[in-house]
Amino acid sequence: MIYIIPFLSVVFGYLIATFFQPKSKKKLKLLLAFSGSFLLALTVSHLLPEIYDDHMRRGRIAPSAFIMIGILFQIILEYFSQGAEHGHVHGHDKMNHIPWALFISLCLHALLEGMPVSQHHHLAWGISVHHFPIAIILTTFLVQSHLNKISRLIFMMAFALMTPLGTFISTDSNFLLQFQTEITAFVIGILFHISSTIIFESSEGHKFNIAKLTAIVLGIVLAYFM
Repeated sequence: MIYIIPFLSVVFGYLIATFFQPKSKKKLKLLLAFSGSFLLALTVSHLLPEIYDDHMRRGRIAPSAFIMIGILFQIILEYFSQGAEHGHVHGHDKMNHIPWALFISLCLHALLEGMPVSQHHHLAWGISVHHFPIAIILTTFLVQSHLNKISRLIFMMAFALMTPLGTFISTDSNFLLQFQTEITAFVIGILFHISSTIIFESSEGHKFNIAKLTAIVLGIVLAYFM
């Protein structure tokens, strides 16, 4: 299940955007707000306590250093991805080929996100909830940019496979397992940046309203019961 759920979330998002072409930006922003709060709460309530507990037992470098490196790394990635990880893509100029900078940065982001899942299975749900609206927005962007169907399919299927691949690599590598706490802390930094950005960018003018607040609270509550 930890391999299937993240993969299917992108596939469903791709299919919905391709065949139904949702027009309501407001609903997508609410879905983004929910996914951001769900991912943030899951990170704070589950991942953080677990890595600090492991740090106390093993006595390695403080996880906070790796968390900050993860935040900085994600900021660098977004320079190339244009913020697609949190649904911030724009521009509909016609594209004749796959946008490689966007493709590589998104795939690397998704690959890294999958690595802690091998030890923290509940994170698969958080990533899936996060990737579903992103897949809809990203596919819509590629359609509006007139990228051909085959290239869109290759782009989105590769993106869908990256998180399960990251999970598989970290599960099957004895070397990576030795640094699982550090890797998880690094990914926590990525998730902190992504989820907080989603929450504050999911409404026009960064203003909160009742619908958005409800989506955020619902995401937080559900995450704490995972």
